[in-house]
Amino acid sequence: MGTAERIRAYFADCTSGSAADIARHFTEDAVIYDTNVRPVRGATAIGSFWVGVRERWRGAAWSVESVVADGDAAAIEWAMTGSDADGRPFTVRGSEHYAFAGGRIAEIRQYWTFDRDRLDTGLVDHP
Repeated sequence: MGTAERIRAYFADCTSGSAADIARHFTEDAVIYDTNVRPVRGATAIGSFWVGVRERWRGAAWSVESVVADGDAAAIEWAMTGSDADGRPFTVRGSEHYAFAGGRIAEIRQYWTFDRDRLDTGLVDHP
């Protein structure tokens, strides 16, 4: 499985897979670094983390908007849709950088803005 294909399959599993389905995309010692939360370390913890996010944001769904890949590295733009506790829909957008080892994700560095008072975030004035 190529890097872009792996990322798209990972996003599909974040949307509707189990924690084990998500974890299978990662090396055992993988880590996700994020601009909004502490690092998530280990494939099992990563799988559980995303299932929790999906449940907290009422069936959150993720999509990959673009991928640039080169060997064992990739960068993407993504979107997450969901509903808040009051049922209001939102879309959050961000960017990530990936490192791969042995065809699996070894590291993700996530860049995005989380604002509980304004959940629809992305590039200002970008269509």
